[in-house]
Amino acid sequence: MKYLVHISRIFVGALFIFSGLIKLNDPVGFSFKLEEYFGPTVFDIGFLEPLALPIAIFVVIFEVLLGVFLLIGYKPKFTVYSLLAMIVFFTFLTWYSAYYNKVTDCGCFGDAIKLTPWESFTKDIILLFFILILYFGLKHIKPLFNKGVLNIISGLSLALCILFCYHVLNHLPVKDFRPYKIGNNIQANMIIPEDAQKPVIDYHWKFMVDGKEQIITTNGSYPSVEGEYIGVETETKVEGYEPPIHDFTMEQDGEDYTEDLLNEEKLIIFVAYNLQKAKEKGLKQLQAIADEADSKGYRVIGLTASGPEEQRAFSAQYGLEFEFFFCDETALKTITRSNPGLLGLKKGTIFQKLHFNDLDELILN
Repeated sequence: MKYLVHISRIFVGALFIFSGLIKLNDPVGFSFKLEEYFGPTVFDIGFLEPLALPIAIFVVIFEVLLGVFLLIGYKPKFTVYSLLAMIVFFTFLTWYSAYYNKVTDCGCFGDAIKLTPWESFTKDIILLFFILILYFGLKHIKPLFNKGVLNIISGLSLALCILFCYHVLNHLPVKDFRPYKIGNNIQANMIIPEDAQKPVIDYHWKFMVDGKEQIITTNGSYPSVEGEYIGVETETKVEGYEPPIHDFTMEQDGEDYTEDLLNEEKLIIFVAYNLQKAKEKGLKQLQAIADEADSKGYRVIGLTASGPEEQRAFSAQYGLEFEFFFCDETALKTITRSNPGLLGLKKGTIFQKLHFNDLDELILN
């Protein structure tokens, strides 16, 4: 049992630190995932949506600290009980997501490692097994250092987590795992290869034949049946290939300008997924940046999920002279965690991405 506890201690501690740090690198992204769970299509607890970011920050810092506590043997009873409570909760959450197909990505490892709902549930079951070993072998978890050193390591870990979180919230994630990272070409990430996996879908056709309901399954073709057609249901057996970027568009008045804009030699995009929620500090700087970019041969546009009336109102309020285009809100949240933020493109390739706090670092050449 002693050796099992040691192995479990290292495995669980390291995994909690790894998972927590990945999410701590992008707490805003994790808060978007929590908003999905809080939304009406999942648990319908909308009063928690405004608290999504504070909750996200607390959870990821606590996750890292529990991993550190476990490895150094700091407050073992509190640590193991907290780990058990957390994993039981997340196991239920991932099971719920998988069984009811509510949230297709739990965000356990942020954008770094994508897991399907059932993969996330399996991961949590494995973790639960190892944490139960820790629970029943609690007496074998001994501190690695004296109390003073343990307090110093714990306090330093908390301070570093807070400082790191403060940095990424006021700038951008240190490591960008998304397909819109600097150096990526948007068009290239939208291409579906010719040999890509096609979705395999079963069509379950319902007919009333001789007074009895009959179901006939095909791959899509309408079956030849002498009976009364009732309806059809589809079941995806194998998911088809989905390109890294699949929901990015730039539309205006119902027309799609994506291809034309991505072929611009020089393009500056001000991204604001929601103009009502955009930070005033950032909005006040946009026109000055736009004027400078325009003088150096850049085309400047805004990209938002807000409607035309809001676009006109904000343009008038902040003296914005560039035109806005529409894009899906989820795609805009994926592009940048800053609202507003800036994206610099050359023929569709991202050469710069900035938080509104860092607009003075924009390089135009």
